[in-house]
Amino acid sequence: MLDAVGEALAMAGTMTWEILWALILGFALSAIVQAVVRRSTVVRLLGGDSPRTLLIATGLGAASSSCSYAAVALARSLFRKGASFVAAMAFEIASTNLVIEMGIILALLLGWQFTAAEFIGGPIMIVLLAVLFRLFLRQRLLREAREQADLGLAGSMEGHAAMDMSIQGEGSFWSRLASPRGFTSVSQIFVMEWAAIWRDVVGGLLIAGAVAAWVPTDFWQAFFLADHPVVAALWGPIVGPLVAVVTFVCSIGNVPLAAVLWNGGISFGGVVAFIFADLIILPILNIYRKYYGTRAALFLLGVFYAAMAGAGYVIELLFGTTGLIPSDRDTEMGREGISWNYTTWLNLTFLVVAAVLVARFLATGGLTMLRMMGGSPDDDHSAHGHHAGHHHAGHDHASHDHAGHDGASRGHTGHDHAGHDHGGSGGYARPDPP
Repeated sequence: MLDAVGEALAMAGTMTWEILWALILGFALSAIVQAVVRRSTVVRLLGGDSPRTLLIATGLGAASSSCSYAAVALARSLFRKGASFVAAMAFEIASTNLVIEMGIILALLLGWQFTAAEFIGGPIMIVLLAVLFRLFLRQRLLREAREQADLGLAGSMEGHAAMDMSIQGEGSFWSRLASPRGFTSVSQIFVMEWAAIWRDVVGGLLIAGAVAAWVPTDFWQAFFLADHPVVAALWGPIVGPLVAVVTFVCSIGNVPLAAVLWNGGISFGGVVAFIFADLIILPILNIYRKYYGTRAALFLLGVFYAAMAGAGYVIELLFGTTGLIPSDRDTEMGREGISWNYTTWLNLTFLVVAAVLVARFLATGGLTMLRMMGGSPDDDHSAHGHHAGHHHAGHDHASHDHAGHDGASRGHTGHDHAGHDHGGSGGYARPDPP
């Protein structure tokens, strides 16, 4: 037993070492993007349900947090503030599946084809979701979802979703980014993203290490019907999301396990559907129930599952016909151990970058922010408290837009919704049948 546990931990450790520099780079790039995208802009642009609005929601989501729980909380907040339901869900999908850091890790562990599949399949999934909303979402269900959302029940990472750490003030992109405020803002977002996602990353690596070490490849090949390529291509996008649901790992944390499943024989489209399924794992389904009610949670489960499986099929067909599906399945991933090579040099370099950002974060009141990551969607102190803690002498800190809190509704339950069109702002909601 000890030998088996040791083997699993060793494989998890090796995979961690292989992707560490890429994680730091990805989160740093994401922090830079988020530092110049203000939450107030997000709220203002998502009030409709047109294709243009969905395109904007996708772009803004890709520039937002990669933490699935924070993305789900922010999507509920946008919906409460007047965003259409479909735009809020498109934002949520893009926030977890079209982010820079995931693309880098996919390229490193699986190859550039999977990164391309992520950035092509994500918009396809959003389009399919919009079509399903138009076909099946009823006004009565939408009203129930909005009434439940306005109760302001807490889910997870509410405080993190409410924080706007973008750079305020005038000036060009580069001038703001190069300023002391820009440095502070990037450091804050970088560390808070790590704090929000580390459990999923660690959990995903441990699960991937255990599965790779303990589950024989023959089992996966039989389970994914790998000996029957056509059937496997049909089976993969169906079963991929089901595996994701029961593993409880979301966002970037499911990429190492996706690599293990690919090694085991799942289809290319099945990998894509598995990665997209981070938004229907059991803990998040429970949060949907709190946010929107049981009926709406089941509706989201159904349309999300159909959209992600559909995107998997489209990607399988598109990449298969163009000959872009990789033929190699690296069954030695995580078994080669740690050696002194370019990965080691990259890890050491980016660990220094991370140390500098963490030091800046701690010097600008970061610990106060960390204590408020849970928070409440209607807690008046979840954003003001960390802002107050940043006025240290000698530092020029990023200012925070607290007038509307830009990530969560801050009024008392049932108020602060004057701008809502409760009858039809949900987007693509069909009339109730007579």
